[in-house]
Amino acid sequence: MTQPATPAADAPQEQGGGHGGGAKAVVAALLANLGIAVAKFVAFLVTGASSMLAEAIHSVADSGNQVLLLIGGRTSRRAADAEHPFGFGRDRYVYGFLVAVVLFSVGGCFAVYEGVHKILAPEELTSPVWAFGVLGVAIVLESFSLRTAKKETDAVKRPGESYWAFIRRARAPELPVVLLEDTAALSGLVLALVGVGLTAATGDGLWDGLGTVAIGLLLVAVASVLAVETKSLLLGEAATPDVQRRIEQALAGGEHVESVIHLRTQHLSPEELLVAAKIAVRHDDTAEAVARAIDEAESRIRDAVPIATLIYLEPDIRRAGTAVPDAGATPR
Repeated sequence: MTQPATPAADAPQEQGGGHGGGAKAVVAALLANLGIAVAKFVAFLVTGASSMLAEAIHSVADSGNQVLLLIGGRTSRRAADAEHPFGFGRDRYVYGFLVAVVLFSVGGCFAVYEGVHKILAPEELTSPVWAFGVLGVAIVLESFSLRTAKKETDAVKRPGESYWAFIRRARAPELPVVLLEDTAALSGLVLALVGVGLTAATGDGLWDGLGTVAIGLLLVAVASVLAVETKSLLLGEAATPDVQRRIEQALAGGEHVESVIHLRTQHLSPEELLVAAKIAVRHDDTAEAVARAIDEAESRIRDAVPIATLIYLEPDIRRAGTAVPDAGATPR
């Protein structure tokens, strides 16, 4: 009565987020960042602009992050074993958290260090035309990557939902990570453009250093947001309130289930949901009737929420005068 189900291919995107669309955005971002990183390193070697070096390191970090996301997506599909009976779905969350660490340490901290160094010892900018050209190309490529991520996100987020709300709600890490990274990358390119432009106009390398520090602080802020969100996923987030309501309605929709005493849900992966509930049955039901009621309830849950792959239902008898606690109440 608690056999795991195979994740449905057509599971509603609002429930899990779907790795397929996220993978497309990750690959697009990886290809864009690899090309951008090479161009930025060339521009740094020609111009000596620290903001170009910071942006080059940023692109390298982003490329590594996208590789981490792809690895996490692949390893999460390993079959469950005796040591990991619930599978490896949370690998996607682990690698998502590593992305935040890499972005903070390699991207943000390095940029702040390099910027402070250039502020303390400003250097003259040479051949700024190279920097402007590379930044222009990078903005075009990053815009393409962000457009791809936005398109994939629009296909799964709720109508009228903001992108920030989607990032907070999403149970799949790939699209939120790429959205935040690409947004930070475009913002960083604008900061680099301002820093290089002011340095070229004034001949004072201080502006380049300030632009580099600004890029670093931006990356640290984005990495902090990613760390908070992915840490929450690693700890194990419940299904969204809408999904929990559907599960409760499915449980209470049978004639043999009197009410839901309490409900617990937890995402094992974006497309795998663990459901555990205590349900009230009639005191005079036979064991056979109770078993049938549980089987029917499981079927209704999977029809309503296809990503509910593991369901554990405990029958109980409601005591007279006992109120029905909400989904977050402590089990009795």
